[in-house]
Amino acid sequence: MLVDMPLDRLREYRPDPEEPADFDTFWKQTLDDAAGHPIDTRFTPYDARLATVEVQDVTFSGWGGQPVKAWLLLPRHRTGPLPAVVQYIGYNGGRGIPYEWLTWSAAGYAHLVMDNRGQGGGGKTISETADIAPEGHGSSAPGFLTRGIEDPAKHYYRRLITDAVRAVDAVRSSPDVDGDRVSVLGGSQGGGLALAVAGLRADLSAAIADVPFLCHFRRASQITDNGPYAEIARWLKGHRFGAETVFGTLSYFDAVNFAARATCPAWFSVALMDNVCPPSTVFAAYHRYGGPAELEVFTYNGHEGGAEYDLPRKLSALASVFGRDA
Repeated sequence: MLVDMPLDRLREYRPDPEEPADFDTFWKQTLDDAAGHPIDTRFTPYDARLATVEVQDVTFSGWGGQPVKAWLLLPRHRTGPLPAVVQYIGYNGGRGIPYEWLTWSAAGYAHLVMDNRGQGGGGKTISETADIAPEGHGSSAPGFLTRGIEDPAKHYYRRLITDAVRAVDAVRSSPDVDGDRVSVLGGSQGGGLALAVAGLRADLSAAIADVPFLCHFRRASQITDNGPYAEIARWLKGHRFGAETVFGTLSYFDAVNFAARATCPAWFSVALMDNVCPPSTVFAAYHRYGGPAELEVFTYNGHEGGAEYDLPRKLSALASVFGRDA
């Protein structure tokens, strides 16, 4: 069933953003600190036994100079540097194995699949990147969303979003990549990360965000008890007087605020029966997006959204920005 507002109201839904005054300063300092570490990207050949796809096992320097894993998949029969797609993975997933990610290289792109630090323990795909947080953090509900919730400087998503920004630098360091043509994409948490990176970098060709997570946290925590947003409610159930602290911290990681700073073309999707990432939270980010944006609505789908049936739209979108035949 529909889990949120009717579509006509969603199309008009433009909530006031919860945005800290020092949002830009916080992220400039964070990314400047990260840039103090060499990207140190290492590409190691991986024998995937695939006739048409070359796979490289990638390690690069993410938040705090810590190593982050990724896969780079390339069409084996290529001539010259390729446009690149950087993909971010959903909640509690990881880079998994390369056979799970063959679509974009089959379409002729260099495809970097970034691992999720500390995740991958309960998702479909596994992770090989540790989350090292030497400064520690206070109490948290099971999961990642409230890890470091009392201080944005210690919050888990400060580290993961920094990794995601650095992944663009990592793919650009490959001699097989045309650094002037790089796009980002992902679904759910990956969609939220794609919006964050689009808001933090002005040098992307496009962003694709399917049923994005990390949007409009306060509303999400109040209208769904499914998925990661429920972690907020669980934490606040015990910390009864901590709501403003929680939402103050999360405002630094809200894709609604990143979206307002993005300028590259973007393609969103939303599912009206999605009780994991409620539709109004997606519309809040879409309506605040700073560049040209399109939104595909899946009325009778849940968090799976358009799934693989939406791939032709995305392939056409990237072909249009990369100047290739769809």
